[in-house]
Amino acid sequence: MTGSPLSHHTARLLTATSEGDPQAATDLMPIVYDELRMLARSYLRKEAPGHTLQATSLVHEAYLRIVDRGTATERTRAHFFSVAAQVMRRILVDHARRARAEKRGGEWARLEYNEALFAAEGRSIDLVALDDALTTLEKLDPRQARTVELRFFGGLSLEEAAEVLRVSVSTVRRDWRMAQAWLRQQLSATT
Repeated sequence: MTGSPLSHHTARLLTATSEGDPQAATDLMPIVYDELRMLARSYLRKEAPGHTLQATSLVHEAYLRIVDRGTATERTRAHFFSVAAQVMRRILVDHARRARAEKRGGEWARLEYNEALFAAEGRSIDLVALDDALTTLEKLDPRQARTVELRFFGGLSLEEAAEVLRVSVSTVRRDWRMAQAWLRQQLSATT
């Protein structure tokens, strides 16, 4: 069950990692690595050809940031991966911004549209524009923005997102639909 509590051992490792125990961080990595790698691969599969960030690099950078942030106290898989979603979003957007800056306005980093998010398979999306739109949405409706982050970047189900947000599944479903419509409008205005 994806929203289930982490095993006692894994929860203890997260706590010890947040307290700076390097051995706990080493022991935690194999437990979460495969799922983080699948998440990273799903993001990078959506990237335009020529993207230079590899899944392994994304996983390692995300893991280091999660461990280094010093607050790895998540007790469920959904909460852990919601943090991973935030971290991976930041890494991908930072990478896209650096690539854009290096090319001085050249080709922007683009992600393939996620069918679940935009229902338009095959189209690409500017990752920086998506991040900017999410930042704007966060000011208008923080829960809707967080729902997108959890679903799109974190790969969480409606049920898992509801658990993290501490709202009902129907509320998450409604927020997801509203956010999709709002983002479609915002992103179509930027193209």
